[in-house]
Amino acid sequence: MLNHTVVIRVHSNIHRDRHSDARKLEFTQHPELNIPLYLCLVKTLISIEGLRKTYHVGSQDVHALDGLDLSIGQNEYVALMGPSGSGKSTLMNVLGCLDSPTAGTYHLNQQNVAQLEEDALAEIRNREIGFVFQTFNLLPRYTALENVALPLIYAGFSKEERLERAAEVLRTVGLGDRMEHKPNELSGGQRQRVAVARALVNRPSIILADEPTGNLDTATSLEIMALFGEIQAAGNTVILVTHEEDIAAFAHRVIRLRDGKVESTSD
Repeated sequence: MLNHTVVIRVHSNIHRDRHSDARKLEFTQHPELNIPLYLCLVKTLISIEGLRKTYHVGSQDVHALDGLDLSIGQNEYVALMGPSGSGKSTLMNVLGCLDSPTAGTYHLNQQNVAQLEEDALAEIRNREIGFVFQTFNLLPRYTALENVALPLIYAGFSKEERLERAAEVLRTVGLGDRMEHKPNELSGGQRQRVAVARALVNRPSIILADEPTGNLDTATSLEIMALFGEIQAAGNTVILVTHEEDIAAFAHRVIRLRDGKVESTSD
């Protein structure tokens, strides 16, 4: 596993100036590793080596992930793409600690989480990962404020602390005047903003978004993608799973999967 020195200022400059010498690193692959050279300048948040996930279907073994290698740096904005059956949904579940691999290593913040038991995975999931789903997954009888505060119950915060932090995050995503509204009183874009706020409230290491614009119209999709850009610019790592090229284009790096492996990486 790579242990890189944190040079966030250099990384920020890389994305700010496409004509600088530093920016050229982003388009150069490391000669031995399947990662852009600039990742050697920033802290590695995710390091995956030889990842396999095999499902037994009747008498057949289906290799959803087949020896996959992947590295994602702190404060990166990455899109995962691939056709049906490429393994992107399985990879998303493993990245989100919703499932464990059959073999291989998955280091998250330098901890190998690949073979942890469910209770340990749940603890890491609640602490390190914020999820955003296509279908919002909001509780209909709860207000926006109450929906956003939910993850903090499992984190052991008092009610006062939960509501205070939830209100702060809702203001951050532009819903300061919609806190007491229930999901059916909000537009699709507003509901997705509530879902994004819920993902942020625990201050996780990773925002993992699965087809976050799938149920939104074009204009609202652009607003949500602009919000993800702001979240990444504020220092968060964003991993986006999508099948839409125009949505993936918002990311700073696109990783394409095929047959359970990384087929290509592009910037």
